[in-house]
Amino acid sequence: MAGQLGFWSITERLAEISAQGDPLETLAATVDFEMFRPVLEGALGRPPRWKGGRPPFDPVLKFRMLVLQSLHGLSLEQTEYLVRDRLSWMRFCQIGPEDRVPDADTLWDFREGLIAARVLEALFARLDRAITAAGYLPRGGQILDATLVAAPRQRNTDGEKAQIREGRTAAEIWPDKPARARQKDVDGRWTVKYSKAKLRADGSKPIDIAIPVFGYKSHISIDRMHGVIRRQVVTDAARHDGARLREGLIQGANTARDVWADSAYRSVENEAWLADHGMTSRIHRKKPRGRPMPKRTSRANAAKSALRSKVEHVFAHQKARMRLTIRTIGIARAEAAITLANMAYNMTRWRWLNGRAAAA
Repeated sequence: MAGQLGFWSITERLAEISAQGDPLETLAATVDFEMFRPVLEGALGRPPRWKGGRPPFDPVLKFRMLVLQSLHGLSLEQTEYLVRDRLSWMRFCQIGPEDRVPDADTLWDFREGLIAARVLEALFARLDRAITAAGYLPRGGQILDATLVAAPRQRNTDGEKAQIREGRTAAEIWPDKPARARQKDVDGRWTVKYSKAKLRADGSKPIDIAIPVFGYKSHISIDRMHGVIRRQVVTDAARHDGARLREGLIQGANTARDVWADSAYRSVENEAWLADHGMTSRIHRKKPRGRPMPKRTSRANAAKSALRSKVEHVFAHQKARMRLTIRTIGIARAEAAITLANMAYNMTRWRWLNGRAAAA
């Protein structure tokens, strides 16, 4: 029979977890989540207390749980279970074993409220201001890139696809099947991702692999010095990367005016826009059509790649460790999921920068 819990049993267990290095404890020490309270309460408001009943859950508590969900790529049900189960997660959420935990439906309603109030971008900007105030100013120029984020695949007929391309809503396409319409994503798009094939043993190169992907695209801009996501744009998967450069990805507050990006961002319009705004283009040059790449251009692109590759580390972290994917329907919810993932990444990046500074 298990022994009875002592008065200090939980405290001692948490001390053991801290001694082994609890990343959530250092994350909570780095990020003051109370700074989000004015934004959350300003958008969602406070429910009237005169109605009585149980007091509502703290919005900051629910926001902490959404951060945990994004950090680990969980469903809302899994998030609820793990907050109930793990002492380290309880400590991060500032609750104890005796406290109530918001269930999955409560978290869903909370997230839907954030989406309806269009407050997620304000939360992202608030975090960025806190990181900047901590001494990590946008420095060294900025690096742009985009990645595909998969969503639940859709199986539609040719006629239904034509109506989706015309911009009709799911309720208009399936008026007599409301349950089916609720499960149809008419905002996501199919695209083809080309994977570079490796050389064969005899030195010949096989044909590149074309992988169809349905979902959305996350466009980000990081500063070169600290690798923090400073700007973001979310679109469907079929949108071209280059056009997003002029749609809010460029940050004017960076101490350097250099902009790095791959060849998808090079166009006459983008080069002119950067020059008009006092920016220096470090964007890769494209290979001349029907001719080999000049050696000088190839060397210049390689030098740019050594710096531009930093943005690939962001996507690798989000997809490998955070398991970033879209489980919901519609671009509004996809944008919420990607924004929360970008905020969660910035929080962990901030923690890492503090740890490096302390070690130095």
